[in-house]
Amino acid sequence: MDTATHFAMGFGLAGLAYVDPVVASDPRLAIAVMVATIVGSQAPDFDTVLRFKDNATYIRNHRGMSHSLPFMALWILLIGVGTSLLIHPAGMGHILLWTAIAVMVHVFTDLFNTYGTQAVRPFSDKWISWNIINIFDPFIFSTHILALLLWITGLVAPAPLFITLYVVIALYYVWRTATHFILTKKVEELDIENGRSPEPDGHYILIPTISLRRWHVVHAKKDGSYRMGWYSPDRLIWADYIESMDHPAIEASRKHRDIKALLYFSSYTVSEVEETATGYIVRWADVRYRHRRQYPFVGVVVMDHHYNAIDSYVGWLSPDKMNDRLGLHIS
Repeated sequence: MDTATHFAMGFGLAGLAYVDPVVASDPRLAIAVMVATIVGSQAPDFDTVLRFKDNATYIRNHRGMSHSLPFMALWILLIGVGTSLLIHPAGMGHILLWTAIAVMVHVFTDLFNTYGTQAVRPFSDKWISWNIINIFDPFIFSTHILALLLWITGLVAPAPLFITLYVVIALYYVWRTATHFILTKKVEELDIENGRSPEPDGHYILIPTISLRRWHVVHAKKDGSYRMGWYSPDRLIWADYIESMDHPAIEASRKHRDIKALLYFSSYTVSEVEETATGYIVRWADVRYRHRRQYPFVGVVVMDHHYNAIDSYVGWLSPDKMNDRLGLHIS
């Protein structure tokens, strides 16, 4: 989820904590729990500081170790114990409990979007991304804001209010999960029917958008190429086809740390090479993030004729801005 939604969830879980009669009866403990849930709901994303080192380090590690099982335990202990010692030592058990809930809710909800996490490390470094909820979901965010307003104004008591909120949110997640499963099958059937193919060629990935009725679709074919399009009720439209080029410069680029970071994070990439007067430009793109006919999540290496890297970039950038950034080496 996005930072704002995690922040709203931190307040929401503080409101839910009023189901605990000890928290509800002790204002000081309630404040301590609120501090812990707000910080706990943000803690796994503290790895954002890696941006200050470089993009490759950030992309390779964001939502990785910081969302892993050992770090979840570490966040719970650091935040829970620290908050307790600073605000309410006698309520440590309650503070640790709600800190744990906040940290685990953060990691669990991040599994539902396309970016995903490495939540099962150290047992596996696989990226888990279920592609069910958009990174910013208007329904989840707006229902939290509404509930918080009702709480602040005193119109509804926090315990029943936030119990209702999280029951509704849980049902929403169940509905979106079921919808994703059903529509993935439907897209496959529609494509087979339209193409008159006896069986699917590869697999289909539905990616949520900010609209509940529209999904981006990626068809990862068995030959390594991709089709990209979109699905809305009973309509499957293919908008693009892309495949990787075969060139020594592309193979050489795999050794560059920026490209290694992109390939470590994503299994859905394509590459292309452009020859220039001074060498080559190798571009890799993650096909899951198509936006306005472009693929803004990229890794680019500018090379000389001997495949030595001159400049590089990895991260979010449009092709126009990419050319501006690397323009000195492209001319």
